[in-house]
Amino acid sequence: MRIIVDGKPIPAERGETVLVAMLKADQHPTGGGCLCLAGDCPHCLATVDGVSYVRTCQTRAKPGMVIERHHRNGQYPPLPTADRLHEEVKARNIHCDVVVIGQGEAGRAAAAAAEGKHVVTVDAAAGQEAIAIYAGPRVVVRTDREMLYLHPQEEIVVATGAAEIQPVAPGAELAGLLTSRAAEVLAAAGIDLGRVVAFGTPPQNIDAELLQGEIVRFEGENRVEAIVMRDANGVENRHKCDTVALGLGFHPRDALALMGHGLPVRTVGDAALEADVPSCPAAGIVCACSGVSVDDLNYTWESGFREMELIKRSTLAGTGTCQGMGCLPYLRSFIQEKGGELQPRFTARPVNRQLTMGEIAAGAHHHAMARTALDEVHRQLGANMERSGGWWRPWNYGKLQEEYWAVREGVSIMDVSTLGKMIISGPDALEFLERIYPTHVRTIRPGRTRYALLLNERGYVMDDGLIGKENDTRFTITLTSGGTSHSEMWLRDWARGWGLDVRILNQTYTLGAINVTGPLARTLLEQAGMSEPLKFMRFRDQEIAGVSCRVFRLSFTGEESYELHHPAEDSVKLWRALMELGADLGIKPHGLEALVMLRLEKGHIIVGQDTDYDSTPRRIHHEWMVKPEKEFFLGRTSMMRTGRIELDKMLVGFEVAEGVPQEGAVVWHDEEYAGYLTSAAWSPVLQKGIALGWLYYQDGELPTDVTINGQPARRVDLPFYDKEAARARA
Repeated sequence: MRIIVDGKPIPAERGETVLVAMLKADQHPTGGGCLCLAGDCPHCLATVDGVSYVRTCQTRAKPGMVIERHHRNGQYPPLPTADRLHEEVKARNIHCDVVVIGQGEAGRAAAAAAEGKHVVTVDAAAGQEAIAIYAGPRVVVRTDREMLYLHPQEEIVVATGAAEIQPVAPGAELAGLLTSRAAEVLAAAGIDLGRVVAFGTPPQNIDAELLQGEIVRFEGENRVEAIVMRDANGVENRHKCDTVALGLGFHPRDALALMGHGLPVRTVGDAALEADVPSCPAAGIVCACSGVSVDDLNYTWESGFREMELIKRSTLAGTGTCQGMGCLPYLRSFIQEKGGELQPRFTARPVNRQLTMGEIAAGAHHHAMARTALDEVHRQLGANMERSGGWWRPWNYGKLQEEYWAVREGVSIMDVSTLGKMIISGPDALEFLERIYPTHVRTIRPGRTRYALLLNERGYVMDDGLIGKENDTRFTITLTSGGTSHSEMWLRDWARGWGLDVRILNQTYTLGAINVTGPLARTLLEQAGMSEPLKFMRFRDQEIAGVSCRVFRLSFTGEESYELHHPAEDSVKLWRALMELGADLGIKPHGLEALVMLRLEKGHIIVGQDTDYDSTPRRIHHEWMVKPEKEFFLGRTSMMRTGRIELDKMLVGFEVAEGVPQEGAVVWHDEEYAGYLTSAAWSPVLQKGIALGWLYYQDGELPTDVTINGQPARRVDLPFYDKEAARARA
């Protein structure tokens, strides 16, 4: 078979690793550095099938596999030029008695000793890479097919062995440097190592010249050509070679064991060894992952950083892909030589290997875009879903005209669970809301609501919604779908700043809401159990179709409307009951596309779409909602100041002669820029295109006749439809 390396095919044998295949083709993954072939060093890393930082020494070659080599000298791999889509990573939970990590001699013995128990073994050489131990205990394992979450009831045995110490000396970034065990593996794989010199513990079954003394440097262009040694007399000797095999000692792979501190974790075999401490290096790169040199360590020490954890943070040594397996022995020897004390290794935290986002998210089902409790119901009804205000919402159900006319002439329901819903309570609740809102809150009677704007200190519109009063210490407020999170932060910040005794409970995600609207809405709700008619802008608690609801009488569509706020777990039950009860009335659900037309015909604004960062109530014809006689409310000072300034623009309504203009279209008057549209739609009931938009004053007056998209248009008074609001208040 063949694999693709940097765009060129190279041969690979079944069962061999990507690293072995690359070395047979004389292609070092990173260009140089001492290879260990055990997953401990950063020198075999490559981007494999779009995933960077893959250990090629532990990755089996597959036909057509695409490998991109990382840059040399510690540089990060290049960013992908295009998105690479991968299948969802699955997660599987396994409950057992014992987990044994590592299947060397010690690991096999530990597994055998647990005979009669449910034992799960994990071995990186078999493609099962244990990457973390968490409380529970839980062992997280990565495979090429899925993520495994192991839940042992008795113990975790760590038999991960020990890593060979990497060399630190000038020239250690050259190709041709191998640990002793790596040299044995490559020779057994049939790779010609050429002339081999060995230092320290020599490799077995390899003809090598054994060197004595102290390593001074490695020499060569891209590949090692010689090693310079210093003998006991201080004399330097140069030894020509093609490969250097280095047996510099061992330090345990105990990161997993350290993660499991305080948990039932037992370390066996070489993983429990006392670490060898090499001599302190005089020069060279100590941490190949982050490019930290001996000079960097000296500078850090002279700067006053003397503890292992501080040196790690100040230099970033040990924070790279090998998580200290290469540099930790030398950090310890450096600190020992400088300070006379051998410090323990730095803290090991999950995870000990890089993961893809898909691997991190395996088994998690959090949706980045929020969904209401009715999301699946909408999709079953064939809804075309769109993102709006941070939520997935039905844009339409495939029958826009039917949805629209069901509201205007019959009855329709809409999922409005996305609306912000909060309870404001406490001894200072009334005082708090009086300060927040520019309207009078004291005059709202229990069981009644009032439409209100939320202003910032500059007097600009931030949000809008209803205030519903239960009593002087408990209120319900609603906010826009897209503005709820920011408004909640805003409310909490002011409550704390004023030192008021207020509780703010955000119920947006726990309460569902269904809007029942249309001339037959009351008929439907009477069939569903509404005991008596509810007057406009009032609310009460009662059971609808067997579900406890808070029913609000209001209107955003221009028709008689009722919002049914209820526990989200009952949303599906309530929706289906309303659909069933309304079948004889021709009930249909409607989505946002129909709502856009309906609310626009009434001239109702959407904050954030029809308003801008400098929209004052006066500029959007909502000055009637502001009570300047109030002694204080947020934004009052600014509004009193700007209220003395002549208006420069207004949000107005337009009727167009033909077609429907685009939202955002420029408004022209006498060939001069005069404004732009914020909302536009075709009005089925008026049989014309209508729009909301900003229009600038010219010579102290608002133009009447304008041009939009090359078509004549006319400024008209709002609302476009049912100007007396007789239908909404029916």
